[in-house]
This record gives sequence, structure tokens and C-alpha cells, in this order.
Amino acid sequence: MLGRPNTALSQIHMQIMWSRLIAVVEEQAQTLVRTAFSTTVREAGDLSAGVFDRDGNMLAQAVTGTPGHVNSMAAAVKHFLDAFPLKTMRPGDHYITNDPWLTCGHLHDLTVVSPSFLRGEAVGLFASTVHVVDIGGLGMGPDGRQVYEEGLSIPLMALAREGRMNDDLLRVIRANVREPLQVEGDVYALAACNDEGSRRLVEMMEEFGITNLDRLGEHIIETSRQATIEAIGKLKKGSYRNSVTMDGYDRPLTLAAEMTIGADGIHVDYAETSPASAFGINVVLNYTTAYTAFGVKCIVAPEVPNNAGSLAPITVSAPEGCLLNAKRPRAVAARHTVGHMLPDVVFGCLHQIMEDGVPAEGASSLWIPQIYGGADVLDELGAEEGRAPPDIKPFSTAIFHCGGAGARPGKDGLDVTAFPSGVRTIPVEATEVIAPVLFRRREFRDGSGGVGEFRGGLGQVIELGGADGTPIAMLCNFERISNPARGRDGGSGGAPGRVTLVSGKPIGPKGRQSVPGGDFIRLETPGGGGFGKPDARNPEQVAADVADGLISREAAADSYRVAVTADGTLDDAATARLRAI
Repeated sequence: MLGRPNTALSQIHMQIMWSRLIAVVEEQAQTLVRTAFSTTVREAGDLSAGVFDRDGNMLAQAVTGTPGHVNSMAAAVKHFLDAFPLKTMRPGDHYITNDPWLTCGHLHDLTVVSPSFLRGEAVGLFASTVHVVDIGGLGMGPDGRQVYEEGLSIPLMALAREGRMNDDLLRVIRANVREPLQVEGDVYALAACNDEGSRRLVEMMEEFGITNLDRLGEHIIETSRQATIEAIGKLKKGSYRNSVTMDGYDRPLTLAAEMTIGADGIHVDYAETSPASAFGINVVLNYTTAYTAFGVKCIVAPEVPNNAGSLAPITVSAPEGCLLNAKRPRAVAARHTVGHMLPDVVFGCLHQIMEDGVPAEGASSLWIPQIYGGADVLDELGAEEGRAPPDIKPFSTAIFHCGGAGARPGKDGLDVTAFPSGVRTIPVEATEVIAPVLFRRREFRDGSGGVGEFRGGLGQVIELGGADGTPIAMLCNFERISNPARGRDGGSGGAPGRVTLVSGKPIGPKGRQSVPGGDFIRLETPGGGGFGKPDARNPEQVAADVADGLISREAAADSYRVAVTADGTLDDAATARLRAI
């Protein structure tokens, strides 16, 4: 029993149940990972899972997952309840959509919401999202001009009624995607993980002797809200501005923020941001809000669990029709390209008031080439007349690659780390097993991290192409090639990204590109910015970086004025001479 609301024992019980609820949604997420078919989910963890109260307020999210998914999903469940009131739902019901403006920002993300029942009464809802490997249309590239071109759109609708799947919907999905087995498998995985979450929730409620989540939900939301407000209250009040310039598709773009810190909240306004693009890199407002709020929480209230209460004090606005508040039917398939840069924009505002500073800019935007193959690719490459197309079944797969994170106050940046998305890199072997793709090279990109007292994280070098001389097509959307990550407090910027073909033939960083059979694309992902003046870096650490192959001896001497011997040890005398110059 809970005891009276104000007793210390009651508060302990609440905290135990709160922790248990987080464990429930983590098991929900792990069920999704174990049952999903797409490598984007089962290998990279590109998903979210959470439990909501009867009004659609998020009470807990799984640790596994991405901020763009979970923070967008946090606002999405109320849209489901508007279309399907809780009182009309029955056990075994599941509801689905991939509407970018209601959920996670592009058609590749499927969201399923399911009610949970205890003794015949609805006590809450579970929601989950996955990034499916294919949704038809042009694919997850920036080439589309309208969302209608980008794939199959599923409006808010029933996926299952009282345990019976909507076979008509599944037939429509299978008929519109290149990988029907994987996509349909992911749909079933979404329903299965919500069912598992519900089963575990019921077990928990029965164990603790509660019949609803009302008191627990109120405790979670109010405690988290107050904790976030308390953290915000420690900041200097005022308005702070920062902007980031991006490569864009056909022209540079500006992300400009004004952050206003008040007594009980933080508001971020993007009024000076570039207008929407003609290409599919636009961002819907819910995705903008998701990554903005994540950036704020990382610095201001990182220890407060993520839920409706902790998110409430952080608000976002952007003019309709700008890059960060694109309206239907703008193309949005590659919205992550811009959305992943928003924590860097936010960090630049917070750096002005945080005593110890905040991390330097990082590579941030994931490099996610979607790879296609089949006879049509040979035609695209202009095959010789009369040459028979290869006997290759059409396929589609996506692979996630990342650069370096920005250096932190007091620590080096993380090498080859997907911040802020948090997804895992898909193992080479997992991709080569499911598609005729060959990785020829994958290694750290030495010297790509910005120099400073604390070094920026390194990017990587990847070479890949079709297996056995197979030509492939790629949807490319690679950022930070013309505008690399900036350093802070005297640290230098990270290395810009580069995209080339091993053969030397030209290839672009944006849009649909082709890799001829026998050739390979070389991706050199960007490095993170450095933090602090290079002269302040510990010479022993510089020598260790050289010994580990992270920077060259020449870079050590030129950038840090540190001499390292051929065997990777510090040369104190030579270093003293360099620093005396």
C-alpha cells in the first residue's frame, strides 16, 4: 500500500514505482530491438518507447532510443487520443501513423500507440516508434520536392482491433515498399513491444496494489517539472543568441536562435532562421522542439528523467514556413540533416552563461546513405548497349555513420560518436549479410579532431561499394563539408567532411549518386571542434595521441608544439625548444 500522500514512506514507494516504470519501458524497448527486422532498429537502435497516462502525457521513456523519436512521440499520443478517444478503445487495439506533422518528422518513422487495461479498465497507453528501412517513394534522400514523393503516408488509423490485425493496411504497405518483409516485420514488432510493456505494467500494478496510475503520474510529472524549473532558476536570466551556418542542399542555410531564460522556463525562438528549402531537408516543428529540448536538458537538467513534466518548461517557436517549421506538403525525408544540428545551436546560447562552458560543436548530423541496387542502377550509369543487367534482386538498406563529437570542458570529444542522435553504428557484417554491399575500409580519420587543450573527437574513413562488381545507387545527404564544427575558447574547428570516389571520378555530397561496379565511395566524416587553447594541452596526452595513431607527429609539432619520437614517446628537450620559439 502507498500510505498517506505526505509521508516519507509514501515518497519512497513513489520513487520505487517510478524506477520500476522506467524498467518496464526499457523492457518494452528491448522487446522491440529483439523482434524488429530492419537493421536500423535491431542493430542501430533507431527507435523510442514510452508509457503515457490516460490523457496522453508521457510518464517514462526507455533509455534505448533517440531524442528525435521520443521527444516527438511525447507530443504525438494526444493526436491519437483526439482521433480515437480512450473510452472507445478495447484490449488488443493498436493504432498507427507515420504522419510527419503529428509524430517524428518524416515518413520513415512508424509510430504505434496501444491502450493498456487492468481488470477491464484502461489505465494508460504505450507508444513506440521505429525507423523502417524503406517506405517506398524516392527514399530517405533530399531529392523530393513534396512529401507526396517521399513514400507511403499512413494516416491515423487502426492497426489492430481487439487483437485482429488490419490485413488491408498490411497489404497496402507490402505493395508500396521495396523491403516488404522487413517493414511488415517491424510493424508487428511495434505491436508486440507495446503488448509486452502493457503486460509488465499490469504485473507492476498488481504487485504494488494500485488500480490506476493517477497518483504516480502526478508525482512523476510534478516532481520532474519542479526539478527542471529549479535547475533553470540557477541560470542567469536574459536573452542569448547564437547561429550556425549549414551547407544546405543548393545553398548555405542559417539556423539562428534567441534563447530567453526566465524564472520558470526557457524559450527558444528561431525567428531569424532561413526559409524552408525546396528540397527534402525541411524540419517540422515537433522535431525541432524535440532536439531543442534535448539540447537544453543535456546542459541544464541532465539528471532529471525525461517525461511530460521535465519537458514542459522548455518551449520553442519558429515562424511558419521557415526551415524549422515547414508546412505540409514540403519535403521532409532528410529532416535529420538539419534537426541534428539544433543542440549545437542551443549549446552556443548556453555557453555564454555556463560557468565552465559547454562542449564545442561536433559533426552532429548523421551521415546516413540509403543504398539501392538492381538492374535500374546499371541503366542509370549508362551501361553499354546490349549489356545484360546483372541478376540482382532489387534491394534497399540504410547505414548509419557518424563523425566526432565536440571536445568537452575538461575532456576530449568522443571519437566516431553519434551525438545528438545516440544511435549505434550498424556493424559492417550486418549490412554485408543482408545486401550485396562490400566495405573495403573503415578506420579512424587521424587528425580530424579540432586541436585544443581538449581535442575534438575524430571522424572516420569508410570505403564501400557493391559486392562482386555490383553497381549501387546511394541517397546522399552529408553535412559539414563546407561548414565544419567550430571550436570553443581558443580551440580550433574540426576537419570538414569529404566525399569522393576511389577512382577519382566526381561525386556529390547531396542527392542520388551512383557508384559504378568495381568502384568505391570514400566517406571521410567530419571531426569535432576543440576546446581551449592548444598550448594548454598536456604534452603527455599529445604523445599518447600520436602513439595511438590519432594524430601525426607533424601535427603534434605544428599544432601543439610537442615533439614526439619515432617510437611514440615524448621528447622533452625538443618540446622545450619548440615552445621556446
